[in-house]
Amino acid sequence: MLQFISVRLVKAVFILLAILILNFTLIHLAPGDPAAVMAGEAGAADEKFIADLRARFGLDQPFTVQMWTYLKGAMQLDLGYSYRQQMPVAELIMDRLPATLLLTLSAFLISTILGVLAGVLAAARQGSWWDTVISTFALLFYATPLFWLALMAALLFSVVLNWLPGFGYETIGAGYTGWRRALDIGHHMILPATTLGLFFTAIYMRMTRTSMLEVSRLDFVKTARAKGLRKGLILRRHVLRNALLPVITLAGLQAGQIVGGAVLTETVFAWPGIGRLMFEAINQRDYNVILGVFFVSAALVLLFNLITDLLYVVVDPRIRLAK
Repeated sequence: MLQFISVRLVKAVFILLAILILNFTLIHLAPGDPAAVMAGEAGAADEKFIADLRARFGLDQPFTVQMWTYLKGAMQLDLGYSYRQQMPVAELIMDRLPATLLLTLSAFLISTILGVLAGVLAAARQGSWWDTVISTFALLFYATPLFWLALMAALLFSVVLNWLPGFGYETIGAGYTGWRRALDIGHHMILPATTLGLFFTAIYMRMTRTSMLEVSRLDFVKTARAKGLRKGLILRRHVLRNALLPVITLAGLQAGQIVGGAVLTETVFAWPGIGRLMFEAINQRDYNVILGVFFVSAALVLLFNLITDLLYVVVDPRIRLAK
């Protein structure tokens, strides 16, 4: 196990390095000059002022020099300096990261639990009205754009019904502490977490249903039925446990996409996470912040993939870790 984790971590470092180089290249090929943006916001767009800004932030250096400087800093977890926010990018991201992790992990739990349960129910009642209703709702949520679903949820539950707060991380000026503050944050998180999770719930539901129907036709399941085992026992111990393997694989891949989906969700619900931070940085041409968010997102995806590989052994002991 230790050797497996060590090898995967070494591979992850090289993958992360390749991602850094690719992202740095793509960002600097994009149109727009951050120095011109900052000069325009300062109300002084003359050439000398722009040149001074470019020299101050190293934007006048050759591309290869800028890349090498950034890579050296990134390997030391120094993600540079934010032109717009006037503070280190690492500090800026660390301030926003807990909110994003809270939102994405909640959405991930909602999507996996609801998706698996709905898939099990649909597979167990194949051809019934339960199967039809669950499959219809899964297709509906999968086909609906995430930003539209977020806007409609905010409009219905916050504006029309006034059941849930539609925007923000917590009640501004309330001064809550302890459990009262945690409950307030949870209250604000219901809409964005549920909205973000519903799209992925549909994916897990369809995967679980399909996988369970395939496993239920295998010989060892027929043997279990012939022995007279209870239907619920066969469903839990024989069908579901084997059907979860592709679901876990998909969940590991989709975990990174949830971080990407958080960009839209955080923007619509004014959630102060790194997704909204990246959206603001794109509008402001703040290259270092954009690259920093990409760096953290890529690291999270690699971490989720490692956790997924380790979960395989827990779900199916027949699987042995490859060296």
